Amino acid sequence: MVIKVFVATSSGSTAIKKKQQEVVGFLEANKIDFQQMDIAGDEDNRKWMRENVPGEKKPQNGIPLPPQIFNEERYCGDFESFFSAKEENIIYSFLGLAPPPGTKETEKSGVTEEKSEATEEKSDATEEKSEATEDKSDSKDEKSDATDETEAHTEDKADEGAPEEAQAGQTPPEGQQEEEEKQGEGEEKEEVEEQEES
Repeated sequence: MVIKVFVATSSGSTAIKKKQQEVVGFLEANKIDFQQMDIAGDEDNRKWMRENVPGEKKPQNGIPLPPQIFNEERYCGDFESFFSAKEENIIYSFLGLAPPPGTKETEKSGVTEEKSEATEEKSDATEEKSEATEDKSDSKDEKSDATDETEAHTEDKADEGAPEEAQAGQTPPEGQQEEEEKQGEGEEKEEVEEQEES
């Protein structure tokens, strides 16, 4: 892939000249291969550049000013877009190139990948905790079901007229307890009287 920078070598505007020099100087300093395409001396270059700059990037008069930057035939942007990408350290993405190792742009993508991996690990840990909680909840449900069954079984025995041993654990209400004691005392008196008579 070849980066193409469309410039006007014989421009009368110092602002355009400075912008062109900044783009070309940056590419040279970072050893990024590019071709300088002169639109002042080559009508075909001028025509191609004007036709391939997207409509939203063209000024009101419809004639885009240099520098305009392309990667082969894909439009990258104008000077303002280039400057923003340079300031954000994403110039290789802007140009559609893979960043070389050791650049800030590579470090950014590496940090992004590390954050993504850490997020995945946290997500896995959260899922494991959730599964463990579900297991504990299932275990509690099973224990609760077993307790309910035991209580129901005990109640069934008491209802079926189970021996006094099963009912011994149950205490009657206070009023009923007093009546039973009086009846017990009455029965004891009768037994004592019967023994005295015999």
